[in-house]
Amino acid sequence: MQISEAWLRSYVNPAISTEELVEQLTMAGLEVDSVEPAAAKFSGVVIGEVLSMQQHPDADRLRVCQVAVGEAEPLQIVCGASNVRVGLKIPAALIGAVLPGDFKIKKSTLRGEESFGMLCSEKELGLASDANGLMELASDAPVGVDIRDYLSLNDTIIEVDLTPNRADCLCVEGLAREVAVLNKTEWLTTQVEIAPISHQDVLAVSVEATEACPRYLGRLIKGVNAQAVTPHWMQERLRRSGLRSLGPLVDVTNYVLLELGQPLHVFDAEKLSGNITVRWAKTDECVTLLNNQVIKLDNEALVIADDKKALALAGIMGGSDSAVNDETQSVFLECAFFAPQAIAGKARRYGLHTDSSHRFERGVDATLQTRAIERATQLLINVAGGGAGPITELTTRAALTERKVVFLRRQRIEKTLGIALADEHVVDIFQRLGMSVQTQMDGWQIIPPGFRFDIAIEADLIEEIARIYGYNNLPNNSLLMRSELSPATEAMLDIDRVKDLLVDRGYQEAITYSFVDEDIQKTIAPETEVIRLKNPISTEMAVMRTTLWCGLLKAALYNTNRQQNRVRLFESGLRFTIEDDGIHQQKMLAGLVLGAAYTEQWGEKARKVDFFDCKADIEAIFVLTGCQVKFSSAQQSALHPGQTAEILSPHGERIGWIGMLHPNLEKKLGFDSQVFLFELDQNLLLNKHIPVFNPLSKYPSVRRDLALIVKEDISASELINCIKGSAEPNLQDVIVFDIFRGKGIEEDSKSVALSLIMQDDTQTLTDTEVDAIVSRLLTLLTNEKNAKLRD
Repeated sequence: MQISEAWLRSYVNPAISTEELVEQLTMAGLEVDSVEPAAAKFSGVVIGEVLSMQQHPDADRLRVCQVAVGEAEPLQIVCGASNVRVGLKIPAALIGAVLPGDFKIKKSTLRGEESFGMLCSEKELGLASDANGLMELASDAPVGVDIRDYLSLNDTIIEVDLTPNRADCLCVEGLAREVAVLNKTEWLTTQVEIAPISHQDVLAVSVEATEACPRYLGRLIKGVNAQAVTPHWMQERLRRSGLRSLGPLVDVTNYVLLELGQPLHVFDAEKLSGNITVRWAKTDECVTLLNNQVIKLDNEALVIADDKKALALAGIMGGSDSAVNDETQSVFLECAFFAPQAIAGKARRYGLHTDSSHRFERGVDATLQTRAIERATQLLINVAGGGAGPITELTTRAALTERKVVFLRRQRIEKTLGIALADEHVVDIFQRLGMSVQTQMDGWQIIPPGFRFDIAIEADLIEEIARIYGYNNLPNNSLLMRSELSPATEAMLDIDRVKDLLVDRGYQEAITYSFVDEDIQKTIAPETEVIRLKNPISTEMAVMRTTLWCGLLKAALYNTNRQQNRVRLFESGLRFTIEDDGIHQQKMLAGLVLGAAYTEQWGEKARKVDFFDCKADIEAIFVLTGCQVKFSSAQQSALHPGQTAEILSPHGERIGWIGMLHPNLEKKLGFDSQVFLFELDQNLLLNKHIPVFNPLSKYPSVRRDLALIVKEDISASELINCIKGSAEPNLQDVIVFDIFRGKGIEEDSKSVALSLIMQDDTQTLTDTEVDAIVSRLLTLLTNEKNAKLRD
């Protein structure tokens, strides 16, 4: 909101500077965005009066004027403005005057006629961006007085950026109330006089939407002069508040809006057909607004209508069909209270934002309407003449929000703010803020006034005390927090440790949105039901992800399109699935690898990353947990059917997936190299096996190498798991050191070379004992995996 400091100080004028006033407002939660002078810098301009005027002998468009400027003799000034005339009072820049832009006025000769100054327009004084002629002053303007003093241009415009909860300060009275409370001084309210009733004509009003419009007031004012000139003091106050003068009928409603915070509207009474009705719009009903915008309404729009059509969008903007103009002689003045929930969002729906909607959306005092309509009537009659009829008022009290009592505990103030205030001080603060206060044994019962929609709970009252007392005056105390350190279990691995490991192995952490494009979600997981958002930010963020691969693939593609040919990403986050008992969110750890196995170097031969590089990274994670996991060949729709494995816990529970992106998806998504992915359930991944110390054996270990021929579909891990599952007590480890396919091996078979490491803690193993162990293991492998010892 933009306001004139001089206007504000006419209500309350504490003995503080502009800088101190701005600081006070900001620290009270009414942040000041800017402070600017009300007018451009100029000097040497006084009020002049044209005494006589003659045509310039050598120029058709110039006039030679004799202008009184408060000196002994009038000045001769040559002027070319179209509206110059005898008796006109205007700003006159004298010789030596300096106008905006450092334009200096000197004695000059125009087509042979001397000119001792310049008659000025509003544009030349920096008061307007455009002007059609000289600035015309009131007929009673005192000649010779400095124009800056006459128009109070030595003023400051303060722009306050108000939060939505402080609608009470969207007017001069609201800000004046705050300044008075902050400075512990009195302030003057606007004096409203009851307009005398000069006729008994009324316009019948009915309210159908009583919940949306609990209070509606209107009155007929006849015999107005729409061509009257709005007083300069009113025009200036409007200008300094960011509004231009639109004629006396509209200017008065805008002025009361700024003065009291109550939006009003004037209809041309002669353009109304029948009675006024406040109702919900009919579906596809149209109205043409004051800005000539034609909008099609629905049944959620509140309108002001007559017997034929909708006239205005209630609380937002009037319609052009009933707008006042220079020919208007009778007006219907409307002043209503519209419930915030009925107006909120309606203006934005039609691409509008008006001063009225801005206030009604945030809340207008429901007790203000009678005072506001009387104030507007008083100003209208004073400016444009006319006679007022009686006020028509319709109030549905059951629909008006009743202000509830809020209880403030005495000890809560000290506990929250760290200060102990006297009861009298607390009561004084709230009473100055316009609240009703009743003292109780342990606190106060407080009823907020109608203009404070933001006071609902005890914390709101404590905030008011802090604001008025001064945030800078609150003590700076260190917070004392007593807390117990909970025991850290060794059975759970910290996810940050896993992240550190992945970073050490060349990965970078990514953070992607939980909202993803439905197309990519269905491409990656077509069989999974998705959760759609009711109000998505965009179509590319319309569903909740069921796998973290959606975001990682998009991030990887973004990088490869920018010449990043080696990408390693991981992400820790939630995935969202629909189960029988509702929506579930599950913590996952996912990763993606593509490009070269190593950064470019001379020590290693360049090669592309493969399945086993990705598998090694996962195995490194499980080394941290101490758990033995199994990689089992499986099928997953997003992964290559021949390079996919599910990762199983020792109990057979699936922990996650690893594999190469399916070639069809690789092509569809736009990748030009193989992409490897993994995704793990964090809850299962982080289960840690607590290590148990075993004494080192002092007896030597024995190694026996075996070369086994097995079918191609038998993996090395299956052989290892089979051997370890034998429960041989002296078997310490199994190592695969070679896999051979070729000469001497059948086409559908392969040779897997294993090393068996055996050791006993009580004795040195003999050859006989070692041979017996090997024999038992060979029998087991033959029976379960159809393995044969290679010759």
